[in-house]
Parts: sequence; structure tokens; C-alpha cells
Amino acid sequence: MPLQESNSTITPLAIPNESRLRHLYEKPDLADAYAIRLPNNATTDPETIARFLLSHRSPWFSLLIQLRDALVAPFGIKTSGQFQCSGGDRIGVFKIYEKGAYEIVLGEDDIHLDFRLSVFIQRKIDPYVILSTVAQCHNLLGRIYIKLITPFITKAKAKITEKRHYRH
Repeated sequence: MPLQESNSTITPLAIPNESRLRHLYEKPDLADAYAIRLPNNATTDPETIARFLLSHRSPWFSLLIQLRDALVAPFGIKTSGQFQCSGGDRIGVFKIYEKGAYEIVLGEDDIHLDFRLSVFIQRKIDPYVILSTVAQCHNLLGRIYIKLITPFITKAKAKITEKRHYRH
């Protein structure tokens, strides 16, 4: 199943009303969404797209995860390895919370925050994949963490979606 390069632009937008994340938290500490048009021959299965996107990490992103793990472990925050070992149906380090025909919701709950990532397929005129993120902080540690990682989350989502599309 080959990759296809894309010149499509990434569009920031509100989390879609149809998404399970839209009303998950009353006042999320982080809520963002980015859309990109899928090529005509791309799959529209959200789980397939999520598995593809999360399994093709760039080297800089893998290094960033290693750095994150080293920095957060002393504070009692779970590392990526601990998430992977915690069982359940997963894609990479993320637990699958919900699966549907148009959306898959992944994430984790930890002492500092609860986090969800949605891969949502919007089928209006042209199909779009919308990656949405929400987080609800539990304490000061969570709020500091969100402030520090938000720029990296945004950059990672942009890099993932701008160059990679999964074809049948």
C-alpha cells in the first residue's frame, strides 16, 4: 500500500460538531483540530489512517518522545513504554477508546491530565481527515505540561498530515 505525496494544505478549524471530542470536556485545557483533504484513492477508514499515521514516526519525533519520557518519569507521569505495557486495544502508545465508521478516538489518562486524539473522516463534498486533540488537566503539573508540549503536538500533526496519505 504505497504512500502518496500531497501538496494539500493543512487547515486549522474547530473540532467538528459530529466528533465525539467536541463535548468530551466542559472546559478543555487544550482543544485543536486540523483538516486535510484526502486524495481520491485514499482509504476513509479512520482506524487504518490512525494506524498508518502513528506508525510512521519521523526520527525527530522519536527523539522527542525519548526526551519527553526522560523528563516526565521523575514526576510520576507515565512514559510511552508504560503506556504500551498497560494492555488493552492500542494503536502505538495510545489506548483505543471508541471506534466507528467515521471516527476513532485514542488517548490516555494520567495523574496530570487526560488526553484524547480523534481521527475523524468528514465526508461532505470531498473527504477530509480531521485530527483533533483535547486534554483536560488535573493539576498544575498538567497545565505546565500542556504549555510545554502544545507547540510540538501542533508541529507533529502538521508534519504527519502534510506528506502522508494511505491508499487502498
